[in-house]
Amino acid sequence: MTYEVKSLNEECGVFGIWGHPQAAQVTYFGLHSLQHRGQEGAGIVANNNGKLHQHRDIGLLSDVFKNQADLDKLTGNAAIGHVRYATAGTASINNIQPFLYNFTDAQFGLCHNGNLTNAISLKKELEHEGAIFNASSDTEILMHLIRRSHHPEYIGKVKEALNTVKGGFAYLLMTEDKLIAALDPNGFRPLSIGQMSNGAWIISSETCAFEVIGAKWVRDVMPGELITIDDNGITIDTYTTDTQLAICSMEYVYFARPDSTIYGVNVHTARKKMGKRLAQEFHHEADIVIGVPNSSLSAAMGFAEESGLPNEMGLVKNQYTQRTFIQPTQELREQGVRMKLSAVSGVVKDKRVVMIDDSIVRGTTSRRIVSLLREAGAKEVHVAIGSPELKYPCFYGIDIQTRRELISANHSAEEVCKIIGADSLTYLSLDGLIESIGLETDAPNGGLCVAYFDGEYPTPLYDYEEAYVKSLEEKTSFFIDDVK
Repeated sequence: MTYEVKSLNEECGVFGIWGHPQAAQVTYFGLHSLQHRGQEGAGIVANNNGKLHQHRDIGLLSDVFKNQADLDKLTGNAAIGHVRYATAGTASINNIQPFLYNFTDAQFGLCHNGNLTNAISLKKELEHEGAIFNASSDTEILMHLIRRSHHPEYIGKVKEALNTVKGGFAYLLMTEDKLIAALDPNGFRPLSIGQMSNGAWIISSETCAFEVIGAKWVRDVMPGELITIDDNGITIDTYTTDTQLAICSMEYVYFARPDSTIYGVNVHTARKKMGKRLAQEFHHEADIVIGVPNSSLSAAMGFAEESGLPNEMGLVKNQYTQRTFIQPTQELREQGVRMKLSAVSGVVKDKRVVMIDDSIVRGTTSRRIVSLLREAGAKEVHVAIGSPELKYPCFYGIDIQTRRELISANHSAEEVCKIIGADSLTYLSLDGLIESIGLETDAPNGGLCVAYFDGEYPTPLYDYEEAYVKSLEEKTSFFIDDVK
């Protein structure tokens, strides 16, 4: 089977609520807003007077809960939910979260956004001690660490477990009497707190979910924080003070919805500023600007405003097609792109086009879009990317963990330009990215993780260190005839 990296994918989205009589229904709406973060599976665990119950399955949220009865049976005033994209573990029902654990002395539900860098070592250690894993994802590790802890208090057990796992993580943990949220010491993944008008507390991967359910943003969860919500209200604690903000820069570039705000910066505004800066760094003559829908539209607006060029709808996306990044033949792969995107000949014909996109991973998509524009009559196609060159893998929750998947790892910008068939190729500078996002912090790289661009990781890589070193030695060539 040929695996084609169609685009970047983030692991998942999490949502939790405490204190609402229709908690599961609200969680469904919240997860719907987070569907872009994962389309492989979804689930909800609800709390009904201390009794936890669950429904989960493979597929989109609307497929998992296509029968209203599946949602109606999740009664109670508290719930946690999850939408999944697999970076660790297979697309099996056993890996669909939230997990629900039924012990003789307790129940709890658990879901996770991110990726642990010491998961392999911890699994071996725990299995040696007799632990049994039902799933192949790394989320289950936290449960075993909590259960083996000898700390006399439950929160102490959780803190001990959180200080044992390493990497990127945003956890939601539901017990019979509380909802617990925790963020890794670098805040790689976003997590925010909101509150509804009836007093119900909300935890969500993105603030866009607050708008849908009528909640107001209260604050972001900060690196190393432990949030506990119960019938008495909310408690903000820490499990470590050894923290350094390094949120994934690709949240602003690609992953997050444009109507979300992360650490005080609106995603649309950040992308628009990226487009403005990109226009300043672009040095070619052109007639029109078009953005690749949907994540690049904000950057295209900024580029057009700064350059004075008209921002046109030269590409139209079919919103009703499913992902097509695995297809058995080249012909079907090409057809898949045509089903998802169409070039508007009446807009691009005889024009020098600036095509704005958020990133280039393997180059497959860029090459096909350039080809579509040329077939539609574009005189020239200049590709401008709203982020720097992706040269290094990610180990904190993005599904790229080898340099073999990255065209820029072994090819210069000039070579990539030739491979994708463009007349020119311009990337946003690293400084331009950091300054465009503009977090108010003194942390390195403006509080961003930019390891995908410069290879400087904010933390040790633990189990991935050897694989990373090996990937630096690998050489992969992408030729014009075999970009697949």
